[in-house]
Amino acid sequence: MSVLTRDEAQTRAQLLDVHHYTVDLDLTTGDETFESTSTIRFTARAAGDTFVELKPETLHSAVLDGTPLDVTPLDGNRLPLTLTEGEHTLSIATTMRYSHTGEGMHRFTDPTDGESYAFTQLFMEDVQRVFAAFDQPDLKAVFEVSANAPAGWTVLSNARTEQGSDGRWQAAPTPPLSTYFVCVAAGPWHSVRTEHAGLPFGIHCRRSLAPYLDADADEILDVTRACFDRFHEKFDEPYPFDSYDTAFVPEFNAGAMENPGLVTFRDEYVFRSAVTDTERMTRAVIIAHEMAHMWFGDLVTLRWWDDIWLNESFAEYMGYQTVNEACSDRFSDTWIDFGIARKAWGYEADQRPSTHPVAPDPDAVPDTASALLNFDGISYAKGASALRQLVAWMGERDFLAGINIHFKRHKFGNATLADFIDNLAAATERDVHAWAEQWLRTTGVDTLTPRLEGEGRTWRLTIDRDGSRPHRLAVGIYDRDAAGGLVLRDRPQVDVPQSAPLELTGPRPALVVLNDGDLTYAKMRFDDASLETALRSLSKIPDALTRALVWNALRDMVRDGELAPAEYLAVAAAHLADETELAVVQGVLAFARTQIADRYVSEADRPAALATLTAITRDLLRRTEDGDAPGLRLAAVRTLVDSATTPDKIASWLDEGTVHGGPELDPELRWRILARLAVLGATDETAIAAELERDPSATGQEGAARCRAALPTAEAKAAAWTAMFKTDDLSNYLFTATALGFWQPEQADLVREYTTRFYPAALALADRRGPAMAEAAGRHAFPAYAIDAESLALGERHLAEDTMTPALRRKLVDQLDDLHRALKARA
Repeated sequence: MSVLTRDEAQTRAQLLDVHHYTVDLDLTTGDETFESTSTIRFTARAAGDTFVELKPETLHSAVLDGTPLDVTPLDGNRLPLTLTEGEHTLSIATTMRYSHTGEGMHRFTDPTDGESYAFTQLFMEDVQRVFAAFDQPDLKAVFEVSANAPAGWTVLSNARTEQGSDGRWQAAPTPPLSTYFVCVAAGPWHSVRTEHAGLPFGIHCRRSLAPYLDADADEILDVTRACFDRFHEKFDEPYPFDSYDTAFVPEFNAGAMENPGLVTFRDEYVFRSAVTDTERMTRAVIIAHEMAHMWFGDLVTLRWWDDIWLNESFAEYMGYQTVNEACSDRFSDTWIDFGIARKAWGYEADQRPSTHPVAPDPDAVPDTASALLNFDGISYAKGASALRQLVAWMGERDFLAGINIHFKRHKFGNATLADFIDNLAAATERDVHAWAEQWLRTTGVDTLTPRLEGEGRTWRLTIDRDGSRPHRLAVGIYDRDAAGGLVLRDRPQVDVPQSAPLELTGPRPALVVLNDGDLTYAKMRFDDASLETALRSLSKIPDALTRALVWNALRDMVRDGELAPAEYLAVAAAHLADETELAVVQGVLAFARTQIADRYVSEADRPAALATLTAITRDLLRRTEDGDAPGLRLAAVRTLVDSATTPDKIASWLDEGTVHGGPELDPELRWRILARLAVLGATDETAIAAELERDPSATGQEGAARCRAALPTAEAKAAAWTAMFKTDDLSNYLFTATALGFWQPEQADLVREYTTRFYPAALALADRRGPAMAEAAGRHAFPAYAIDAESLALGERHLAEDTMTPALRRKLVDQLDDLHRALKARA
C-alpha cells in the first residue's frame, strides 16, 4: 500500500476542491465483510491526473460522470483518475473487510451475550478501509452517511440519525469535515439520552455493560455538561455540530477519538470494577480533551500532519485546565495528576533518540507513515506543558483572545503553525514568534538547578540552566517549623535566564523547589541541602502539587543514574504511607513496581525491592482500615498483589472473595490475583477456566489470555507464542493481553530462547497485520524482562540490519533506549 506524501497532498489540494460525499453502507451482509458505496462531488480547477484512495476486499465498479472506469489499474490503495477542468461526480462501489485490529470498520462480538457491534476508527489512512475518498485533512467536505443495519441495531454517526420506513438509517448532512473524522457506530447499543443547551446529548455502550453505564451516567453527563458550558465561556464560536454523542466501544486502540458529534471512547471507561477517584478524574479529563477537539481539530483542522500537535497539545492542556475549573467540586487539582503521570511521559519521550520538536519541521513529516510516529508524549504532554508555560508568560486573557481570533479566521477550514502563532501574536505585545522558535522547534528537556550563596541572613539564589529555553517559574522557599515540618516562606516569580540573582533575606532555606506550581517544562534538581531535606522530609511539604514535583525530580534522577533505585525505594518507604494525595501514591507505586522492581534493580536485589513494596502497601492498608480512603486502599491492594513473592496471602483472598478489611474482590481484582498466581506457578488451567466461566465477558477473555500466557510451563509459553506470532486469530486486545502475560522476570530461564525469536517474529507480524499490531508488538511483546548487554546488542543489530515498518522501528528504538537506561541505573 502506498502512503500519501506531503508533496502529493499539496499537489492534489491545488487541483481539487471537494464538496460533498454520499456514503452508503450495508452492514447486513455477514460477519466478515460489508458493502460500501461512496459518491463524491468535486471540482477540478484544471485538467490533470490524480487518484482516489481505497483498500477494498473487492472493487466492483467506479463511475466518473456517468462513464464506467476500468478498475484494473487499482494499484494497492490508489485508483488513478484523469480529469477535465470543471465539476465531477465519482461513484465507487466496493466490498470491504471488517477489521479486528481497531482500524477501519472494527467488528466485535460480545462473548457475554453474543451481540455484535461495528464501529469506525478512520484516523490517518483508515477511511480507505471503509469507503473511497480523497484522503487528506485539507480536502474537507460535507458528508451524508446512510447505513442498512441488522434488525435491533441503532446506527450513530457525526450528525443526528433517523431510521426510515425502509429500515435504513440516515444521518443529517455534516458541516465540512476532514475525511478522518467520519464516524459510524452500529449495534444494539444501550443508550442514555438527554438534552442540554438545546442539543441532544447521548452516551452509549454495548448491552452487557448497561448496568455499569447506568451507575455512572449521572457523573459522565454532569462532567460533559459542565465542560460544554465552560468551553462556551472560553470560546466565542459556539459548538459547531448538531448533537453530542459519546460511544464507549470495545477493543478501541486509542483512549478516545474526537469524531465531531460522535466521540468514541475505549469501553474500559465504563467501569465494571472499583476504581480510584484519580481514575474517575482521568475519565473526566478525557471527556474534556475530546470536547476541546470539537473546536481545535474539528472546527479548525491541521493542513498536514506535521501540525498534529496543534490538535493534541491544545486538547491536552484544555482537558486538564477545564476539568480543574468546571469540576473542582468533584475532583482535586488535575495538574497534580498531570505532573506525576502525563508530564513524566513527556520527559521520557523527549530524552529518547526518537525525540522530535513539538512542532516538527514539515520536511521531517514527509508522509503519513512518518506522521503516525508523532503521537507520543511530546505531542501530548510536552506540548500541553509548553502551552501552560505560554499562558503563564503571556497571560490567560491574551491567550484566549488569540485562540478566538484563530477560530474566527479558520472555522471549518485548515490552519498551520504559522497561522496559529500569527493569531496569538495579534492578541499580545509579546514576541510569540520568538517564543515558538525556542519552545516548539527545539528538542530535549532543560535541567534547572538552584545555587545558593551567602551567609547569615543574606542569600543569593542563582538558577543554573542546562538548556536553551526561557522559563517563567515560581521558586518555593521553605523553612522548618518548630515541630520539624516544612512551611512556605515565599514563592517569588523568576524568569530564567535571570537578569540578576534572587535576593533572599532570613536564614538559609531548608528547601528550595524550582518551578513550584509546575508551570514550566524542565527537569528540576536540588542544591545539596535541599536534596537532603527532600529525601528526609518529603511528606512534610504542605502542598500536594509541590510533593508531586519533588517525586518527579527524584524519578528523573533515578532514570538519569543520579539517584540509586534502592534510595528511591527507601524514600517511598519513609514517606508514602503518610501521603494523602491519591495521584501521587498511584504514580510512585507504579514507577517503583514496574520500573524499579522489574528493571532498575539487579536480579539479586529484586526480592528486596518487592519486599519493600509489600511493606509500603501493608502500611497503607493499615492506615486505611477505617474505610475513609477507599482509593488509597485499592491502590495499595493492587500493588501488593503485583508484588507478591509467595502465593498464600493473595490465594486466600481469592478463595474468600475479599481482602480482609475490604475491598470485596470484583472481576478486575480477581483476574489480577490469578495472573500473579500464574506467574508464581500457584494456579493452573483448571482454575483459569473456572474463573472464565465465572466472568465470560470480553475483559474476562483478556484476563484468561494473560493468565494462560503467564503460566510457568514450556507448553504454556509455546501456545502463547503461537497465538501471538504464528496465527492472526487474536484481536488487538487479546494479543496485548497475551503479550502482557508472556514475559516475566521470575521466568527468565523459561523464556530466554524467545528473546532472539522476537525480532523476526515481530517483523513478520508487522508486515502482515499493519501498524496498529506493529505498535502493539513493539510496546507489549518486547522482551523487556531481559536487562543485559547481550539483549541490547541483539536489538541494536536488528535495528541496523533489518528493514521494518516505521511503527515497529519507532517502538523498538524507544524500548532499546529504555533498556540502556535500565543498565545505567543498575550500574
